[in-house]
Amino acid sequence: MADLSRDTDIVVIKIGSSTLVDERGAVDRAFIADLCGQVVGLRRMGKRVVIVSSGAVAAGMERLSLSQRPTDMPSLQACAACGQAALTEVYAEILAQRGIACGQVLLTRRDMVDREAYLNARNTMERLLDLGVVPVVNENDTVSVAEFAFGDNDMLGAIVATLIAADLYVIMSDVDGLYTADPAVDPDARLLDRIERVDDTVMAMAGGAGSAVGIGGMTTKLHAARALLVAGIPTVVCKGRRPGVLLEVVGGAKVGTRFEAPLGSSHESPRKFWIGLADVTRGTLTLDEGACAAVIERGASVLPVGVIATEGTYVAGDVVNVVTPEGALIGRGTVRYSSDEMVRVSGLKLDVIARFMPEKDGQPAIHRDELLVF
Repeated sequence: MADLSRDTDIVVIKIGSSTLVDERGAVDRAFIADLCGQVVGLRRMGKRVVIVSSGAVAAGMERLSLSQRPTDMPSLQACAACGQAALTEVYAEILAQRGIACGQVLLTRRDMVDREAYLNARNTMERLLDLGVVPVVNENDTVSVAEFAFGDNDMLGAIVATLIAADLYVIMSDVDGLYTADPAVDPDARLLDRIERVDDTVMAMAGGAGSAVGIGGMTTKLHAARALLVAGIPTVVCKGRRPGVLLEVVGGAKVGTRFEAPLGSSHESPRKFWIGLADVTRGTLTLDEGACAAVIERGASVLPVGVIATEGTYVAGDVVNVVTPEGALIGRGTVRYSSDEMVRVSGLKLDVIARFMPEKDGQPAIHRDELLVF
């Protein structure tokens, strides 16, 4: 067993709602106590730890005596407001018993999109870690609707991992990892212990959405892992209630499914992740085969001549998806044309565009410096 702990300094841990609650749907204090005990163990190994915790809505349901998860947004946000306070109290109390300070960090997509707010969040997180504090991060659900459509904080954890240049991202789930098929229905399904590339075949192995208390499923975890493969940050998806699982993962044990790019792989810059992951996409550009090859294999910009279709309504500066003719996602980037302009320029060369849109002279649809390729 390789000792990976020597190379790991900052560990970001994400706990899903279904892992955090007990069979009654209440926040499981015994589980959180065990989790915090493992955090103490990691700290003794010299690790700095960030906890990205789902469960605010579940905790709010418990505090408000609700038997079912609300479906309307005001009730969800009211539930999250009550639950976030309750959840933070539990973490703070248990960590304090172990002599560790807990800091609450609530983020929204708007914080990640705004460059100044992004840098402020990063500086705050880094200072908390320097002071020996364990940040407990969650989406600020009371003012943001993005979390409820985005998927159980899996991508929020990935964004936090890139924000602070983490060395490892651990998703503590209610499953052992990624299987080749649903083990509940396929007796031949096997657990995959290592994945170096998240392609369409791997995505097809993901099951449906999550549980009664959470909204994420394996698909959201694969999206997060795929993004961090490009960032060069390993991701491990494992069963959160396995005894001592965090210490095993950081120690290098083969637990769960580890997503890690091959040695020597190139990594994208943090700025590209800020562009490609933080914002909500506003549209989609479909490229022809030649343009796809140029973007993927040669790191080229997306040129209007290679765009064969555009969807959505967006303005210059918005983030859009970039897909193949078959609809497979290959990247996200900041578009330099509005959706109306893109309809006019799709399929045209730059010199032709310059004749009737001189203000766009030489402008690609998406410059390679503003394109995150998965």
